[in-house]
Amino acid sequence: MNNQADSLRLIVKQMKNSIQAQINKANKGTRVITISSGKGGVGKSNVSLNLALALTEFKQKVILLDADLGLANLDVILGLTPAYNLSHVIDGEKSISEVIIEGPNGLYLIPGGSGMQELANLKEWQLENFLTKLSKMEGKADYLLIDTGAGLSKSVLSFALAADELIVVTTHEPTAITDAYGFIKSLYQQNYQGRMYLVVNRVPSPKEAAVVYNKLQIAVNRFLKHNIEFLGFVVEDTKVRQAIQEQQAFLLTYPQSMAAQNIYTIAAKLSDQEYQLEKKRGINAFFSKVAQYFR
Repeated sequence: MNNQADSLRLIVKQMKNSIQAQINKANKGTRVITISSGKGGVGKSNVSLNLALALTEFKQKVILLDADLGLANLDVILGLTPAYNLSHVIDGEKSISEVIIEGPNGLYLIPGGSGMQELANLKEWQLENFLTKLSKMEGKADYLLIDTGAGLSKSVLSFALAADELIVVTTHEPTAITDAYGFIKSLYQQNYQGRMYLVVNRVPSPKEAAVVYNKLQIAVNRFLKHNIEFLGFVVEDTKVRQAIQEQQAFLLTYPQSMAAQNIYTIAAKLSDQEYQLEKKRGINAFFSKVAQYFR
């Protein structure tokens, strides 16, 4: 009799666990992270792509949106030739599901429209219609990484201001540090409320990366009364340039390179850390805020 009771209790417990797992799955939102920079040429898109691939190796489902409107290049880095891109979605010719393509390691990419200047100058109604379509991706991935353009254009600031989490990419060059501070300052002047991280790319050494972070953190804290978190760094590595020339992601082509190891470290920190925001607002709320900031 005791054995039967124990068996029944075990069955009930397993049923409860199964039901709770389904509830958790149903309630799970997509973690939206925007990746931006104060100036072009700092390797932001390369960081975005390889970070997305690293997250897929941690068994996360990731969608990478190339939102560098007008100068998109993630498909070029991967050597892909998509038949459609965001311009077809904006024009109403295709849906998001028809544009999205599968890349290496199960990564899903929404390609931008490279060289199509009209994408960088969308009218308000076009942007809102476009964002409504993007919001339909809610819950289809664990992460949505958004690779924006560089600088202080309306579209870049809208994507950045709407993000619960924002990664700012810079290098150790003085001009890049100055532009990164200007970008961060602009966001806080517009009351950015999310969590901000710094990644120092193409840095000579970990020590130099720490110097860059300390400079920015001191300035942001002293003059803007805010803080930024040091997410990590990627060292200067010849394998990165080789991979670009080969139209491959360095994380896949040269997984033992120092740059790849640095990206894995960043991905581990990003995915394993406690997510302290009260609620992951998800894709719908994110794109609603993008439209709000764009207006």
